[in-house]
Amino acid sequence: MGGVRDARAVVTGGGGGIGAALARRLAAEGARVAVNDVDADRAREVAAEIGGFALPGDASGAVSAAREALGGIDLFCANAGVATGGGPEAADGEWAAAWDVNVMAHVRAARELLPEWLERGEGRFVATVSAAGLLSMVGAAPYSVTKHAALAFAEWLSLTYRHRGIAVHAVCPQGVRTDMLRATGAAGDLVLAPGAIEPEQVADAVLAGIAEDRFLILPHPEVAGYSAVRATDPDRWLAGMNRLQQTLEDGRG
Repeated sequence: MGGVRDARAVVTGGGGGIGAALARRLAAEGARVAVNDVDADRAREVAAEIGGFALPGDASGAVSAAREALGGIDLFCANAGVATGGGPEAADGEWAAAWDVNVMAHVRAARELLPEWLERGEGRFVATVSAAGLLSMVGAAPYSVTKHAALAFAEWLSLTYRHRGIAVHAVCPQGVRTDMLRATGAAGDLVLAPGAIEPEQVADAVLAGIAEDRFLILPHPEVAGYSAVRATDPDRWLAGMNRLQQTLEDGRG
């Protein structure tokens, strides 16, 4: 596939943060962009700013609504997400919401997109995963577990369909200065805030990854090193993460 110029693009969770930055950058590169967000006002605001289409509502309806607005979809950014904290004690409803938004929204979108993409032999799926999908996040089991699943699903899509023209990208940033980061509390202040970047920097990394057809997009390059240690020396990595957990518990973060 080529770049994003003239692409018919959809961004879920596009009313703010990374999603809004992606929508703006895609539009600046010449894409026609549909902006989906559960916050209707924010979706309309970003869409009006970039000359795009607003798709208010849950991400589950974004594909059909975008097809109607754009006449088809070439690029889908599965960006909507929820940062659910806690551990096993988190309520079943919180676990279910994290699973639904962080994983099943990607599955449902792919289910609708793939038949058309496979028929014409091209399509591009961009999953906003998080470094938590490669690593983990202290204090947030539902988020960590579902982001691991989101990465696994993106990997499966890529290994299954790349020879049929489907490009897949997994975007795995650490801290990004968004409302989601501000909502993570002490754990976010300890782990994510010190190295946090702007949403626009994530959008820049995504466009560079698309141009190079790279599956794994790391706006924080150091995540590659952390992931390598996790894979090759898991006890060392777990010990380091446990030290972060102890710091968090001691209130020194």
